[in-house]
Amino acid sequence: MKVTLSALNTSESSFTPLVVIELAQDVKEETKEWLKNRIIAKKKDGGAQLLFRPLLNKYEQETLENQNLYLVGASKIRMLLGAEAVGLVKECNDNTMRAFTYRTRQNFKGFDDNNDDFLTMAECQFIIKHELENLRAKDEKMIPGYPQAKLYPGKSLLRRLLTSGIVIQVFPLHDNEALKKLEDTWYTRFALKYQPIDSIRGYFGETIALYFGFLEYFTFALIPMAVIGLPYYLFVWEDYDKYVIFASFNLIWSTVILEVWKRGCADMTYRWGTLLMKRKFEEPRPGFHGVLGINPITGKEEPLYPSYKRQLRIYLVSLPFVCLCLYFSLYVMMIYFDLEVWALGLHENSGSEWTSVLLYVPSIIYAIVIEIMNRLYRYAAEFLTSWENHRLESAYQNHLILKVLVFNFLNCFASLFYIAFVLKDMKLLRQSLATLLITSQILNQIVESLLPYWLQRKHGVRVKRKMQALKADIDATLYEQVILEKEMGTYLGTFDDYLELFLQFGYVSLFSCVYPLAAAFAVLNNFTEVNSDALKMCRVFKRPFSEPSANIGVWQLAFETMSVISVVTNCALIGMSPQVNAIFPESKADLILIVVAVEVSKDLNFF
Repeated sequence: MKVTLSALNTSESSFTPLVVIELAQDVKEETKEWLKNRIIAKKKDGGAQLLFRPLLNKYEQETLENQNLYLVGASKIRMLLGAEAVGLVKECNDNTMRAFTYRTRQNFKGFDDNNDDFLTMAECQFIIKHELENLRAKDEKMIPGYPQAKLYPGKSLLRRLLTSGIVIQVFPLHDNEALKKLEDTWYTRFALKYQPIDSIRGYFGETIALYFGFLEYFTFALIPMAVIGLPYYLFVWEDYDKYVIFASFNLIWSTVILEVWKRGCADMTYRWGTLLMKRKFEEPRPGFHGVLGINPITGKEEPLYPSYKRQLRIYLVSLPFVCLCLYFSLYVMMIYFDLEVWALGLHENSGSEWTSVLLYVPSIIYAIVIEIMNRLYRYAAEFLTSWENHRLESAYQNHLILKVLVFNFLNCFASLFYIAFVLKDMKLLRQSLATLLITSQILNQIVESLLPYWLQRKHGVRVKRKMQALKADIDATLYEQVILEKEMGTYLGTFDDYLELFLQFGYVSLFSCVYPLAAAFAVLNNFTEVNSDALKMCRVFKRPFSEPSANIGVWQLAFETMSVISVVTNCALIGMSPQVNAIFPESKADLILIVVAVEVSKDLNFF
């Protein structure tokens, strides 16, 4: 018999706060009371049946600054029933993986009525987020106190509250004790060791754990390239044409590592239970808008937007804009080559040490301009993709990733392809690749980790001084934690992290045969990246909600596409090499085309 929430007592007089809801300062009392009642009401009455209280009681509100902050939690029974509702998969006593049910809870490994560790904290916060997002409007036509905030049956209340500005943010709290233990085993001691991926998954969830798992795997996969590249660079670096052996190794490496990763990823997600989780039906994304109507597939009342209007926006506005940006990127590239010619001419006329250093200046300037253009284009791509009005979050992400990857690929690699296959200047190719790779890595470390950490430290000092200045005879530890965390930056997901690895994979796999140290610099960068990203997750940004994932998603396809391009590129470089041309002196161009065509057909068959 299925156990229902209404038949169980899921209330507790005190609870562990897991999630914080921040309301706007001028929210009306009737709205607060309505929201509270909807959150604590029983499921049969349309509520979430969660635990809810203000951060401060009446006495504390008079002593401390009231921030309109509320804490949300749940009883143990409510969590277990929520785990069944979201379809969490757990390991059974017979070592099989099955969807958890409350009725058969004793059959699952590690479950005990007196054990609170069966569900990880990340899973508990994911369950609360799921229940809050599934609070639906019943017969309300508007949010009480805000007649302009319209509702319709089935509309997610939390999404309407967020888009109306009534709820400022919803975020999960850190567990300081668990976080300290994780930090001690993760990044506080600088040593060459494997990351505690299972502990990361327990604290941050599968999506974050998969990113760090992929970062670690990719770093170790780069080591053979670095080991081979170092002596190769030291002993034959003056002879730019002796790259055939290294390019051949590149062909194999760029294909094999992604296949091995897919096996390792499947092993991890099966052990975590997300490989077998059923995909939930996607709700319309918060930014989606349209005319209210009946969805012909779901039968629910929701905003409807004609597909042809979206296609018109994509093909008549977004596509021309992207093409214009690509043209501008190529125009900037040609300016860079003009600077290279100017610097080379100056050096040839002078021949001094100062002008030899000046040879690297155009590449450094171009690398900085590339990073600036990438970031500016990212904002434009987000605006355009949002304006296209995609109904589902997955569709929005796919269109955004496609826009960003196309521009970033051309912006970062067009100059290298031009040097390799038009100018055919291997010395300049090596110099440009080295400068672009090293400069981009330094800039990413500063912008993504060091600068946010410095800003967060300054904010933390201000909060601590404010708390020390209080004369209140109360325990303000929780208050201080919530105030500190609510001002932290919001982690926007793994998009930028994967994008950085994607571009790094391109630098290494496409042209590292002419600059074998590329893999070594990538390894050094990634060892620091692991620690800086860990610091960023633990101390710089708010704790993100856990999101179950079975793999790295569309990024797997992106890396595989880059692998195909790298195979074709390395085949073309091999076909251009003096060693191969000496064997086939009469058919240089034909040889290149044949080799590339064979590889393309193989890769297409592979996909």
